[in-house]
Amino acid sequence: MTTNEKHENRLPAKVLVTGGGGFLGGAVVKRLVDRGEEVRSLARNKYDELAKMGVDQIQGDISDTETVARACDSRDIVFHVAAKPPPWGRYDDYFRVNVNGTQNVINACLDQKIPRLVYTSTPSVVFNGKDIEGVDESMPYPEKFCTHYSETKAIAEQHVVNATGRELKTIILRPHEIWGPGDNHILPRLVARAKRLKQIGSGKNLIDTIYIDDAADAHILAADKLEENPSLSGNIYFISQDEPVLAWDMVNAMLEAAGCRPVKKKVPFRVAWLAGALLEFIYTTLRLPGEPYITRFMAEAVTQSHWFDISAAKKDLGYKPKLTTAEGLKKLEKWLKSGQE
Repeated sequence: MTTNEKHENRLPAKVLVTGGGGFLGGAVVKRLVDRGEEVRSLARNKYDELAKMGVDQIQGDISDTETVARACDSRDIVFHVAAKPPPWGRYDDYFRVNVNGTQNVINACLDQKIPRLVYTSTPSVVFNGKDIEGVDESMPYPEKFCTHYSETKAIAEQHVVNATGRELKTIILRPHEIWGPGDNHILPRLVARAKRLKQIGSGKNLIDTIYIDDAADAHILAADKLEENPSLSGNIYFISQDEPVLAWDMVNAMLEAAGCRPVKKKVPFRVAWLAGALLEFIYTTLRLPGEPYITRFMAEAVTQSHWFDISAAKKDLGYKPKLTTAEGLKKLEKWLKSGQE
């Protein structure tokens, strides 16, 4: 009997997706709704697109214990996608959302005997300021983290691992650079800076990315496989397009899809890194609103290689990207030209 046949022969699952109004969370919600699951979302705001799908929406803060407990009520599984994203912010804010929020989800799962949790982490938890090429999940955390984001996500990841046991089965996914139609993070930032954007470094560094549909599918696969094979519980998986690309080629391809000119001017890595350090100092000292135009982490992220061995996800989860990067870029361009509907 196939996985699909098993799914069709059971009652709909009662599912909670934290961050269900976000880019990845929304894609996960859509797949669950399409499967006929009973879906609830926990997010800071309410969203018309979720209402149209019949999703039960709870509006609140992931760091509020009572709100999370209410959202988890009577659920069979939780997809914990919500997080405070990079690149900039106060440590306390990152800790409150990424660590306290995750612990709240874990506590609610244990208190309410929810048997499965799929947690969305990030490869940033192993970033060490150096090139990362073809590593697997055995790569350790760095001695010093590059950002508040990566540090707090690593702490949260360990909370999930430590909570794994007979009462709660878990899988942790590490998608890298999610992009595609509906992107409200990477693409808007690139387009907003397109006219001033400069290539940092040589442009020879390879990075992994993952198309939004494949990222969402990986989450559904993880949930299904965890139900079928509880021995996978506690495992961590890198997921990607399995097709490392030159970082600045990808930047220019996304800009082209958005109708922007490619980046042609260049700046040495050291210059960009020092500029980031100076701006971080100014923003921190003067407590300026917003974020610096460049940070040290941003300079490192676009000049270093970051790509991963996803053999474990292929073997254990049956994960396989459905689209090539080129095919995904065509879909992105079509979505942008259609008015982003």
